[in-house]
Amino acid sequence: MVNFRLTAQAIAHRGDPYHHRENTLPSIRSALLKGADVVEVDVRITRDGVPVLLHDPTLERLWERPEPVAALTAAELAELTGDRVPTLAAALAELGRHRAGRMLLDLTGEDQAGPSVAAVRAAGAAERVFYCGELPALVATRVHDPAAEISMTWKTSRRPPESLVADLAPRWINFRFGLVNPATVGWAREHGLLVGAWTADWRRSMARLVAYGVDGITTNRLETLQRVLAAGRP
Repeated sequence: MVNFRLTAQAIAHRGDPYHHRENTLPSIRSALLKGADVVEVDVRITRDGVPVLLHDPTLERLWERPEPVAALTAAELAELTGDRVPTLAAALAELGRHRAGRMLLDLTGEDQAGPSVAAVRAAGAAERVFYCGELPALVATRVHDPAAEISMTWKTSRRPPESLVADLAPRWINFRFGLVNPATVGWAREHGLLVGAWTADWRRSMARLVAYGVDGITTNRLETLQRVLAAGRP
């Protein structure tokens, strides 16, 4: 049974990136301390199979290094970044230090599913973690964990095939925020799905999504979204 919400969950995109570097422990910690309902993080896999938090395939943008994550061991990655790119295990341990909040893992490749599910299980965090990302990664996640909570990311105005929804069995459908309107929300409701929207950073967009009745909004501007949500509560 899907429980639709009276107000949207605040989903902190890569932590609290306006105040701390994205996908790092300080960024995750800051978002949770500010009361984020969910912290979304990105997963990559090192050469020796360790899931770590990084959006890009290389270290170039955030760490000014050209190396691909997939070409480095976890130890080499830690050395190159001053141990500031956390493992997923470390991120889940940080989540465990907070009584409230969940974590949304964004997976881009099938190879990320098995190690990520294993890390979640090892942390005893299955009830506090769910998954979004590219469809092949989500299909692989379902194979590795038949009970996983999945937020099916969808990027086009075309409706997902009924067969895909039935086979993947997501709990959420996660739309690019510009695709969300009363018709898409209505379609999701007819299919028993919670509605997520990403990544909305402007107050007007947030307010419109709240008015449409979405269940979760992903944003880089957590505090702004929290103010919009508070203003919409009776």
